[in-house]
Amino acid sequence: MTAPLRRYTPEEYLAFERAAESKHEYLDGQIFAMSGARRAHVALEVNVTTALRTRLRGGPCHTFTANMRVRSGTSRLYTYPDASALCGEPQFADDEFDVLLNPSVVVEILSDSTAAYDRGEKFAHYQTIATLRDYVLVSARAVRVEQFTRGAGGVWTPTVLAGRDAVLDLRAVGCRIPLAELYEDVDLSPPPPRPRVVREPVALYPAAPVEGAATDPALATTGAMEDAA
Repeated sequence: MTAPLRRYTPEEYLAFERAAESKHEYLDGQIFAMSGARRAHVALEVNVTTALRTRLRGGPCHTFTANMRVRSGTSRLYTYPDASALCGEPQFADDEFDVLLNPSVVVEILSDSTAAYDRGEKFAHYQTIATLRDYVLVSARAVRVEQFTRGAGGVWTPTVLAGRDAVLDLRAVGCRIPLAELYEDVDLSPPPPRPRVVREPVALYPAAPVEGAATDPALATTGAMEDAA
């Protein structure tokens, strides 16, 4: 009989993650290892971050790369969006300054294996961030962007942008980005297929640790993860 996976507190996750050599996300008490990304994903990530930084530099707004953790408003999700931005003073969870609390724009680059999660459960958690105004999903298969904008009464309005002539309008940070710029030098040709792997949580410690026993992040074992685009 398989022992049930232990659920971890956000504090346990952060203690582990800050000592880890690779990145992990936290969702509802479980910790998931992040896999590497394919060429198109990496190119899009660079283009998105560069486009935001170029337009926001020198002003009151800030751009963050995929290395900045973002926490949901309920503390049930800690994740690394592909890019995030805000205007005003960034707010962080503590003096480590590595968990952002108040993004107004979050960008995720879609992959075949994570698209449903990014549109569904992850988006639901992101919606608990009171400051979030634009959630942007960038396809790595076609020149296509899905933008969800929070309006009056907290209602999210979806907009689909397609083709290089379309323009992404991020009013929350006061900038417009042509899709031609986002997709510059991005190879959208289909990649060779990979075996589909089930996303599994990381088991850091035994399911029922001995009371008072030391917990050592070095005991972590990583389950197989879904592949990125």
